[in-house]
Amino acid sequence: MFFAKRFMSGIIDVVSNIDPAMFVPSEPPPPRRPAQYAEHNENDEEKQFRRVFQQLAGDDMEVSPTELMNILNKIIAKRGDLQTDGFSIESCRSMVAVMDSDSTGKLGFHEFKHLWNNIKKWQAMYKDYDADGSGVIGADELPKAFTAAGFPLNDQLFSMIIRRYSDENGNMDFDNYIGCLVRLDAMCRAFKTLDKDSNGTIKVNVQEWLQLTMYS
Repeated sequence: MFFAKRFMSGIIDVVSNIDPAMFVPSEPPPPRRPAQYAEHNENDEEKQFRRVFQQLAGDDMEVSPTELMNILNKIIAKRGDLQTDGFSIESCRSMVAVMDSDSTGKLGFHEFKHLWNNIKKWQAMYKDYDADGSGVIGADELPKAFTAAGFPLNDQLFSMIIRRYSDENGNMDFDNYIGCLVRLDAMCRAFKTLDKDSNGTIKVNVQEWLQLTMYS
């Protein structure tokens, strides 16, 4: 119990001087809509993306963690400029969980499109902030990369993120970079949703806390 209290007090010390208003998470994906709505309201670009999604998702029109892993790994296998060990099934489960707004365990069209657009945006930032062209982002390059993505974190929180997502030299490869940003973005969106008064604090019960942290 002493260790738990000491650990939690350390976390509170780290985050207490962070202003949530400085974070700019992406907008949540729109709610699931019937196919008839999509046919009459989507533009040509969205219709084209839907056709691609149908090929990727299969008959159930949803992307599972395994399907997401296969999709992402096929794509990055063609990119020699991104250093990565490949997206693991655990990483993809986490990404599906934090993007799964309707709790189906899979990503529907809008959820997948939202994730896909973020990955494309963050991939461009990854390339921009890989200053030495090594294929990874070093610990000294990470703060600017995360700030550009909308998350200006303090030094203590960066240190925690580096310990969790970087290698022993402090370098973060592409799959860990994307996995970290997907989770960070989703948790910030969840916080802003729960912060009803926009005062930078939230109150959750144990059930809400477990749902927020365990399915992510």
